[in-house]
Amino acid sequence: MTSFRELLRVQRWDDHRYYHHSRINQSLHLLSAISFVCAYLVVFKDPAIAALIGWLVSMTSRQIGHLVFEPKDYDYVNQATHEYKEEIKVGYNLRRKIVLMTIWALSPILFIFDPTLFGLCSPSRTAMGFARHVGNLWLVIGVGGLLFRTVQLFLLKDLQTGLVWATKIITDPFHDIKLYHSAPGLLLRGAAGVDLPGDYEEEATDLGH
Repeated sequence: MTSFRELLRVQRWDDHRYYHHSRINQSLHLLSAISFVCAYLVVFKDPAIAALIGWLVSMTSRQIGHLVFEPKDYDYVNQATHEYKEEIKVGYNLRRKIVLMTIWALSPILFIFDPTLFGLCSPSRTAMGFARHVGNLWLVIGVGGLLFRTVQLFLLKDLQTGLVWATKIITDPFHDIKLYHSAPGLLLRGAAGVDLPGDYEEEATDLGH
């Protein structure tokens, strides 16, 4: 049976080599990772503010990197089509991410129809009160999205795959800082992607390959 750590390493490696070619995407992931770490520190004191940081800064910058800047043509480095990579993606592929981000973006509309959110909170009287209500709702959506895909992987694959993926998602900010801390500097020097000569191999070594 493949060890937990080995599966975690494989999932991280596949995510990096398939979905993080663009230096702009890597730089945005660095911004996302740093802000996620800040959200982790804040969540124990103020969960609503942590969720606002996580969604407005961390998730937005991360997904813009994937949706806008990451190349979606044939991957000559890995000899794989974009469609193949989307099919074998363990976590949220681009289609699933769009669904999740749509739910996130539209969710504040619920407070227009019912300011108490079906009796779960008091109506907000200030802008900050409304922001905190939205933050709490986004926290539920974030945790719910994590749990939903984890349970889905339990059913589609096995228990270990789901637990490994959940662990990867939670620890990604720390790993991304380690992996992409040099991306902004490389981008400024004109290194546009990881398939440049000598560069891809260096990152593969860093990930244990």
